[in-house]
Amino acid sequence: MSLSQSLFTVAVLIALSAFFSMAEISLAASRRLRLRLLADEGDTRSDAVLRMQEQPGNYFTVVQIGQNAIAILGGIVGEGAFSPYFTRVLELWFAASTAATLGFLASFLIITSLFIVFADLIPKRLSMAESEAVALRVVGPMQTCMTLFKPIVWLYSRSTDGIFKLFKLPTQRDERITSDDILAMTEAGARTGMMGQREQQMIANVFELESRTVSSAMTQRDRIAYFLRDDSDEVVRLRIAAEPFSTYPVCDGDIDHVVGYVDAKDLFQRALTNQPISLRDEGLVHKALVVPDRLTLTEVLDQFRQVREDFAIIVNEYSLVVGVVTLNDVMSTVMGDMIDSDDEEQIVRRDANSWLIDGVTPVQDVLRALSLDELPHEEEYETLGGFLMVMLRRVPRRTDSVNWGGYKFEVLDVDSYRIDQVMVSRIDPEAPAPAAASN
Repeated sequence: MSLSQSLFTVAVLIALSAFFSMAEISLAASRRLRLRLLADEGDTRSDAVLRMQEQPGNYFTVVQIGQNAIAILGGIVGEGAFSPYFTRVLELWFAASTAATLGFLASFLIITSLFIVFADLIPKRLSMAESEAVALRVVGPMQTCMTLFKPIVWLYSRSTDGIFKLFKLPTQRDERITSDDILAMTEAGARTGMMGQREQQMIANVFELESRTVSSAMTQRDRIAYFLRDDSDEVVRLRIAAEPFSTYPVCDGDIDHVVGYVDAKDLFQRALTNQPISLRDEGLVHKALVVPDRLTLTEVLDQFRQVREDFAIIVNEYSLVVGVVTLNDVMSTVMGDMIDSDDEEQIVRRDANSWLIDGVTPVQDVLRALSLDELPHEEEYETLGGFLMVMLRRVPRRTDSVNWGGYKFEVLDVDSYRIDQVMVSRIDPEAPAPAAASN
């Protein structure tokens, strides 16, 4: 075989090896979601790739047969093509036996380098960057190869299947997409600029609904504006003027005996038409939805949907009212700062290293603001005030402080045993620096 023929043969073998390398990596790296979208658009090749991913045994068997056979042939052809020429040149300086050995090593090094670069590294990088496009192009030829080598493929596949069964190894990859997978994709999209930071945070908030309890979004007991059933028309009018809300609980004697709720729209309608307002009017007071304080926000949304309500009374295990929650409260948790609120912000950033935080702020919001992963004993509390109580093992007083995670949490104000304001300061330069809010 002449040198030109040998070079042509080596080039063909490198091209074939590159084809099998691309076929291997592209199938493994192709994203099923993208392939399904292409299949829905009518690309039949996508269906073939998806079937290969579900049962990849025969596919990879052909790849390995092709790569190993080509590697052996490449070594044989390359050694025969280049070694004699290198040996003749090296004989000018070395003995014949030494020159033959060095000529073989030089030929081996060149052939190996050519295969590594052109049959392995370049094709695999290309397949990783354009995995779906490459997979669609190679699936047809690979199906032909699987048909041609079917007897050999059957032999190796059955042997491999036997080994997998013997050691009880998995034969199919888990294609289930979890919430962590989706969050990881959205975070990657936000980092690359393909998705806005606010949109990514909203998606993360949606998944938090499953873990956050209703207590993290409710209006606390001491902030509830409510009516007593015996309140006069004048008291009702003064209350709705002083504390304008969309919904008011109606109680019998005290807040722990809720008999229903009244909608502000109904009150305003009667006030504007100069009709008397009586909270004993059964047409005015609606039956209230009552839910336990241990429900998650997702479960509360389900309750709203089932009873077609957007307001609920929250009670604890002793049937005492601990708060109220509306559909808007839950949606505010999802939307975060993407929607405007008339309420005072619970977290106010004073400067690059300090924050003023309300004691009833949910722990998840505190973690997000401070870029922390967790706080100790998180299962024992739901708010920043609860965190301080657990850490101090008593009811906090003004100037009490807790240092944790590179931050100092100092109590600034306490009202009737309830923590109103907490100053949080970053005291450790190595503590995670929260990112500035983006518009």
